[in-house]
Amino acid sequence: MPTTIPAIQDARTLAAAIVDTIHEPLIVLDGGLRVLAASRAFYEIFRVDPGHTMGRRLYDLGDGQWNIPALRLLLETIIPEKTAMDGFEVDHDFPGVGRRTMLLNARKVISETSADSTILLAFTDVTARRAVERDLADLLEHTEELLRQKQVLLQEMQHRVANSLQIIASILLIKARAVTSEETRLHLRDAHQRVLSVAEVQSHLHASGDLDQIEVGPYLTKLCASLAASMIGDSHPIVLRVEADHGLIGSDKAVSMGLIVTELVINAIKYAFPEPRADAVILVRFESAGEGWLLAVTDNGVGALEAAAPLVHGGLGTAIVEALVKQLDARMQVESAAGMAVSIRHAGA
Repeated sequence: MPTTIPAIQDARTLAAAIVDTIHEPLIVLDGGLRVLAASRAFYEIFRVDPGHTMGRRLYDLGDGQWNIPALRLLLETIIPEKTAMDGFEVDHDFPGVGRRTMLLNARKVISETSADSTILLAFTDVTARRAVERDLADLLEHTEELLRQKQVLLQEMQHRVANSLQIIASILLIKARAVTSEETRLHLRDAHQRVLSVAEVQSHLHASGDLDQIEVGPYLTKLCASLAASMIGDSHPIVLRVEADHGLIGSDKAVSMGLIVTELVINAIKYAFPEPRADAVILVRFESAGEGWLLAVTDNGVGALEAAAPLVHGGLGTAIVEALVKQLDARMQVESAAGMAVSIRHAGA
């Protein structure tokens, strides 16, 4: 027949044994806050002697070091009202231990046979945990500050790059107006347009505000709108349209993609429609599939006529596009039948 608590002659002995096996510091107080029992861990951690602890009021232990305002609040105000409290944090210079952060768990136990009550008070030392949390918070704050400084420096660099590009473009335009050779003038104007294109790409990336990933659709839409505004006149109308899904691309790759689109669109505007046409259309299309993507620039112009499509026959624009396609680890395909179609495909990982 199993032994029950009423069969034990001294239940206090069992209770003391249970308290003594607990690894965390634990003390048992009576209604007057006198120590009835304490765990071995309490004596070891707080370096107090049982003979100077048992039967004494908690606030009188030692030289009154346990007379802690936060502890008095817990035992005299919170526990009488709530009977229980978990995770009550106390930061104090504990006697014999030093500065510690403790979590206090308290329970008020009311006897069914008498008006007496006891309070169980357990301590958990979270000093090391709080130190780690503070270190992590400081590290996070430091990291955020470094990122903020990086953002400021990047914005400053982008601003200076934009200014430098505008200055270079202005110089090229002045030189183009000053030279007497028509061939040199055309080359300088082409160089001027390309510098402006780089400036447009840079400005759109700067406006996106994201240093890592760029949403391709809005990026290409803004870029093409800028190209149309600067290169398509009312006397020679061409519809420049962008069709793109919600794909994202790294900002480093977006630069190359923007320059490719700029070169192809400029080529189409300049050569695909030698005569005005009411239905003239240039379409920029982007489709993403996982890590792969397709970029296509098509037009319904004159196609690969000898004088109409420098991209087919070679030139500076061709060299620029081919270099950028290689940089993107992609493949380019050029088709010319009813108009020109340039497709650039990246297969992904």
